[in-house]
Amino acid sequence: LWRLDRPKAANWTSPVVLSSGLVALQSKQGVDAIRSIDGTKVWSYDGGASTIPSTSLSEGILYIPSRGITALKLDKEDITNTPEQLWQSSRLSPATASPLILGDKVYALNRAGVLTAGDIKSGDRLWQLRLKGPFSATPVAAEKYLYCFNEAGLLQVVDTIAKEGEIVGKLNLNDQILGSPAVGGGAIYVRTNTKIYKLAK
Repeated sequence: LWRLDRPKAANWTSPVVLSSGLVALQSKQGVDAIRSIDGTKVWSYDGGASTIPSTSLSEGILYIPSRGITALKLDKEDITNTPEQLWQSSRLSPATASPLILGDKVYALNRAGVLTAGDIKSGDRLWQLRLKGPFSATPVAAEKYLYCFNEAGLLQVVDTIAKEGEIVGKLNLNDQILGSPAVGGGAIYVRTNTKIYKLAK
């Protein structure tokens, strides 16, 4: 139907659906909002972006892995309008895992395996918790917990309501995990190098 030239560089990021017929594509140059019907660009964020962790969308706000994390507010009246930049925080620095939003916080995992919680309204750092890494998979959330699988197959369950975050459970699958888990039907599904696991009550 159409073809769109993109920056010629390695890129592992996933597209983000902004609305019916509009998708955000991320590259080292930033983020472009593209009409899926014809490939036309309606707006761009040209502040640069990571090429491994992907942009996250929650409640009409994009959290872009750019100079730490940059928060852009989409226009509710017309999503094709250029979004407003709310904040930018270098203290929130995702490495391979994408940013995750839960409640009133945005979470980032850095290269050292440190989980940082930031205020979604300001980007201010609230607390940090050191986990055993390294991580390739993006954590998933259920209720007040984050489920973080490291590359060695160790699951660390983080209580996000605790004042400084707290590891409240562990499970070692003893197999390499690089892909992000999925949540559905009250269970977590995770793929290791050799198996697919379902974790549930």
